[in-house]
Amino acid sequence: MKMKIKLLNNDAVIPKRGTEDSAGYDIYSTDETIIKAGETCLIGTGIACEIPKNYFGGVFARSGLSVKEGLRPANCVAVIDADYRGEIRVPLHNDSKEDRTITKGERIAQLVILPFLPVEFEETDELSSTDRGTGGFGSTGKA
Repeated sequence: MKMKIKLLNNDAVIPKRGTEDSAGYDIYSTDETIIKAGETCLIGTGIACEIPKNYFGGVFARSGLSVKEGLRPANCVAVIDADYRGEIRVPLHNDSKEDRTITKGERIAQLVILPFLPVEFEETDELSSTDRGTGGFGSTGKA
């Protein structure tokens, strides 16, 4: 599948996979900023995409950045809808106790293109029954 991408400035980098079997495409910062401990900054990537209909872009943490630096997307997983044409920007949160520096060209997150099923909600007074029923968190007895 091909997907159109627009580079919005000279610092923008087309997303790349680390390996042939990687699900996520690394996305890169076009900003240089310091994220103070416990704070969130919106980081530009300089890219805009034309995501295919019935797909969305999921922006996930880079495991190395989160484990080594304590940085992760503030909303944990961002959703980029197929009809959005603006710049992809990543709200990075610093969970560490130290200020962290983001440099231009640094890999800050990963983009995964995922399908979804559009549904129409139909209001009802009854739902089908299951063995679990209304049992919520921890109700299956599995740790």
